[in-house]
Amino acid sequence: FSLFLHILYFTKCMKNYFFAAMAGSFLLAAPAVAGDPAKGEKVFRKCKACHYVDKEKNKTGPHLVNIIGRAAGAVEGYKYSKAMAEVGLVWDEETMAGFLAKPKKYLKGTKMAFVGLRKESDIADVIAYLKASK
Repeated sequence: FSLFLHILYFTKCMKNYFFAAMAGSFLLAAPAVAGDPAKGEKVFRKCKACHYVDKEKNKTGPHLVNIIGRAAGAVEGYKYSKAMAEVGLVWDEETMAGFLAKPKKYLKGTKMAFVGLRKESDIADVIAYLKASK
């Protein structure tokens, strides 16, 4: 009977740990900072030398029209690095945030020379701006 109580207690504890882990992973997956498109437009000035966000024309970098939801390395007519062309990711808030923070660390072999955005709020703002600029 004592073994039965131990198993019952262990099962109850594991169920609690499972729900705590699920809740924690949900919180980690949610964006920590909600972005402001107006602030993002100001931060994006750093990006304008190489990217358009308002017209489908490439500069040093590919245009970013409708970038969120698009496959990486998919703009026709732009010569991507081998790393970007073959990475097989889709730009969403999470992948974009990682790339904007430290492009060369996030995707080794990328041609993007920009060192990255330091502030999490700047990254969230730029992503909000990119999403709003469809």
